[in-house]
Amino acid sequence: MGKQYGRREVLGRLRAESKKRKPILAVGAGIGLSAKFAEAGGADLIIIYNSGLYRMDGLPSIAGYMPFGDANAIVKEMGLRHILPIVRDAPVIAGICAYDLTRNMETFLKDLLAVGFSGVINFPTVGRIDGDFRKSMADSGMSFQREAEVMGLAGSLGLFTMAYVFNPEESKMMADQGIDAVVAHMKTTTGGSVGSTRPMSLEEAGEKCAEIFNAAQSVKPDVLCLAHGGPIEGPEATEYIYRHTQAVGFVGASSVERIPAEEAIQKMTEKFKSQNIPK
Repeated sequence: MGKQYGRREVLGRLRAESKKRKPILAVGAGIGLSAKFAEAGGADLIIIYNSGLYRMDGLPSIAGYMPFGDANAIVKEMGLRHILPIVRDAPVIAGICAYDLTRNMETFLKDLLAVGFSGVINFPTVGRIDGDFRKSMADSGMSFQREAEVMGLAGSLGLFTMAYVFNPEESKMMADQGIDAVVAHMKTTTGGSVGSTRPMSLEEAGEKCAEIFNAAQSVKPDVLCLAHGGPIEGPEATEYIYRHTQAVGFVGASSVERIPAEEAIQKMTEKFKSQNIPK
């Protein structure tokens, strides 16, 4: 079983990387193999999402928003049985459905601490939903404000907190709760077999990220700024984001475990199949 860290310890580790001018890298792992080799490659954080289960079954990450399973139960089980026993040193972060009406979230957060998680991030998140459906959710108590409150509670319990945000308003809302890291979410990652087919440009993503980071830093100047999703799907793209925004790191899931796995497995299979058996 790996190590568990308190909020200050995680922050200390990440700020040490920033002082060395190294990007903070958080990697979403849907299976133990991904977690094991992401850590071996230098990942600073390992994140478990319920979507990782679907992603590594060859399905799109957005399946994590659908009623196929209990998001919070899936994440806890994935951590307990598949990821935490494999990771040795990196802090492990749980993706939580913070607006879960079926749970006492304080009790659930304490359960995550007991299992061995070092932090949380809001996923699935209301921020990815829009229109009348989102308004109906908010009317029923499932609002982004509720997510922010639960994330604030998590921080008070000693968990490191990361927050996916989609606009400056949400960014400020999370910063008001003392969030440790804001993650500017540019929606579904492009690339691979199930990536987004409606990508924004990298330049547009950079502008949106900068606006989100400015909003958070106006409330909490020392908040860590990370980017995720959309056209930010490879090292060349993150280099652009680091040059044009306040980002000090990247959160990658499909970009680290799905797309590389798709390409490597297909190429290796093709190599084996292309051989000829001697007469």
